[in-house]
Amino acid sequence: MWCPEGLDEVEAELLGPPEELKGKDVLEIGAGAAQCARWLAAQGARPVALDLSHRQLQHALRIGAPFPVVCADAGALPFADGSFDVACSAYGALPFVADPLLVLKEVRRVLRPGGRFVFSVTHPIRWAFPDEPGPEGLSVAASYFDRTPYVEQDDDGHAVYVEHHRTIGDRVRDVVAGGFRLVDLVEPEWPAWNTTEWGGWSPLRGNLIPGTAIFVCERD
Repeated sequence: MWCPEGLDEVEAELLGPPEELKGKDVLEIGAGAAQCARWLAAQGARPVALDLSHRQLQHALRIGAPFPVVCADAGALPFADGSFDVACSAYGALPFVADPLLVLKEVRRVLRPGGRFVFSVTHPIRWAFPDEPGPEGLSVAASYFDRTPYVEQDDDGHAVYVEHHRTIGDRVRDVVAGGFRLVDLVEPEWPAWNTTEWGGWSPLRGNLIPGTAIFVCERD
């Protein structure tokens, strides 16, 4: 799944036809418990799951990860140039770094020529609305152009969660400056079968404003 809307890679084929993934080296960035890497392995790909969180990767191993898991920073990938055919990230890494261009340049470095990188993030327009699933989440409450990050702190004032806002234009410019060609920008529509409410996602909001932006990029 690429997003809370429920867009499935089997249906979307953003990484390419599943049969063409067989035998390819694929890097999942911000893998969490490596659900995407597990699906890739089932297609015959050779995935590597990377995340900054050691605990998340421990969970991946408990579930079962018949592929390498790597604890590392997405802005300093511990791989040689041209190590992978494909890279992907479903809501991983990019929303949480202050310098997404650094990550994009690193991804380009470890991809082989012609390699594809697909990543999904919260749609930037959502930053102008309250993160609520009901009617209160449908009225603009902040400037879309305010790039102040969202920060949660513990009782001692230490940041425990940070998410950075980039406009659509920012994201496109980052992709190009990172050395990629933008092939597609997918804004999944809310499907009729999805009746789930999760955080700020809901059928009510999903039928009116986009919740996810998926960038399909290729290294020339």
